[in-house]
Amino acid sequence: MEATSEPISLEAALASFTQTWSPRIVTAVNDYDVRVAKVDGDHVWHVHDHTDEFFLVLDGELHISLRETRGERTVVLPKGSVFTVPRGTEHKPYAPLPTAILVFEPTGTLTVGDRHDEVPAHVGATTGHALP
Repeated sequence: MEATSEPISLEAALASFTQTWSPRIVTAVNDYDVRVAKVDGDHVWHVHDHTDEFFLVLDGELHISLRETRGERTVVLPKGSVFTVPRGTEHKPYAPLPTAILVFEPTGTLTVGDRHDEVPAHVGATTGHALP
């Protein structure tokens, strides 16, 4: 996807699909995708070996469990919060209620990372979908 020449409504982008854990690419910045997703319930433990992963909570609340050298912890992101998962950190997003997020990561990055647990049916293993 190329950068857009017109403004994009994130509200309209989110209203254009219903699937959870199946992000839509809204624009590109250099070699990065800007993706929006609806999330609810568990994702999957996974790792991105070569890239950080940036999260912005647009609505709702996102929890991200992290397995770090110091042990396991969970960060809680309320609406309006951002968090970056460092490359190589095993993590598992979870939304306790329907939530909307924006994710910023290199084009072609798989949503379930380079290494992951078994992917459940409700999680899309994708590099992002185009908006309708």
